[in-house]
Amino acid sequence: MKNIKYITAAEAVKVVKSNDRIHLHSVAVTPHPLINALCDRGRNKEFRNVRIQHIHTEGPAPYADKEFEGIFLLESFFVGGNVRKQTQAGYADYIPVFLHETQRLIREGHLKVNVAMIQVSVPDKFGYVSLGTSVEATLAAVEKADTVIAIVNPNVPRAFGDAMIHINEIDLFIEDDSPLITADPGPISDNDRKIGRYVAELVEDGATLQMGIGAIPNAVLTMLGNHKDLGVHSEMFADGILPLVDKGVVNGKNKAIDIGRMVATFLMGTKRLYDFVDDNPGVAMQDVKYTNRVNIIATNPKVTAINSALQIDITGQVCADSIGTKFYSGVGGQIDFLRGASLSKGGKPIIAIPSITKKGISKIAPILTPGAGVVSTRANIHWLVTEYGAVNLYGRSLQDRAKLIISISHPDHQEELDKAAFDRFGPHFHFVWDEE
Repeated sequence: MKNIKYITAAEAVKVVKSNDRIHLHSVAVTPHPLINALCDRGRNKEFRNVRIQHIHTEGPAPYADKEFEGIFLLESFFVGGNVRKQTQAGYADYIPVFLHETQRLIREGHLKVNVAMIQVSVPDKFGYVSLGTSVEATLAAVEKADTVIAIVNPNVPRAFGDAMIHINEIDLFIEDDSPLITADPGPISDNDRKIGRYVAELVEDGATLQMGIGAIPNAVLTMLGNHKDLGVHSEMFADGILPLVDKGVVNGKNKAIDIGRMVATFLMGTKRLYDFVDDNPGVAMQDVKYTNRVNIIATNPKVTAINSALQIDITGQVCADSIGTKFYSGVGGQIDFLRGASLSKGGKPIIAIPSITKKGISKIAPILTPGAGVVSTRANIHWLVTEYGAVNLYGRSLQDRAKLIISISHPDHQEELDKAAFDRFGPHFHFVWDEE
């Protein structure tokens, strides 16, 4: 094991030169000391045309600001809230890609990484550190980068799985003891609870869960306390899962692979979540090529994938990355898990959304807003849930789909949607066949 020589962040980022591509560790372990030092060099105009990539970061993202035009160009794999305005204004950019293929872009050389900036746990006696709460495509960047710079931080949990790397994989080290970025569970509204109740009714005992962060996933989790033998194989999980682990509801006994272990590629939550992951052999933080690969997901039984959307039309097309032409988030892992769940024995792909936005605009539309991206096609959509119910669109015709979708839209918008369907499909739209 080599001896570690620690240097300052300012010294470490001197390796960056014009036209380099930098990969940043994502989410809770975003390497802010290195980002700040890098931006100091950028303000001094010590280089130009440096591209930055990441899944999404938490906290400030100054490298995406207008002042760094021509110095940095962010090309994110997911448009997070901290870079949304800059991306929509054109000062930052977005790479549309399935989440499971982000690592492939790096490993196959489509995106040449010159410098990887990461944050890791304190080395153990064997010289291993952990990538902690975020493995995703960063492991690929560590493998392929010309130079790897690591912040060693005692607050990074020692997570197992693909998160463990040896210090020989790292070139430059700095020290920092700042707390990891946290996210407290937000409030759950009455509508969220209604949606959560409908989704929870679809979750069977022995299911393998995939869900993200937010009010609807949290609402679902609060209603699974009487379920049995649930498992987790997800791109991420948050604090809402912990009470179910404590009660023994989530135990992974029914999984076909990674039996008894919770699998994710990144985490975001409170310090309690990070402490839960630390030294826990029941959690495997895995490469995104594993967590989000369709055939791996489908191996487990009853995969119940719960995803959201920005808008859906009356035929079942789902937009999840943009509002019209304005990019809002990204493709992410939605297709990965919808396909994986649909191929799982007893699986259920679910899109769960409020029927209207906070401004009262219907999220169910006659057609998607011009410019909106179809992240999930009509053929990918099975279950759709709003606060007005749950409908299964799988195997249903366009006209049947429209009737079912409209039936769970907001009552204030049903007449408008019904008229649009009538105009689209003709006067026979309201004809009802006798069911035998």
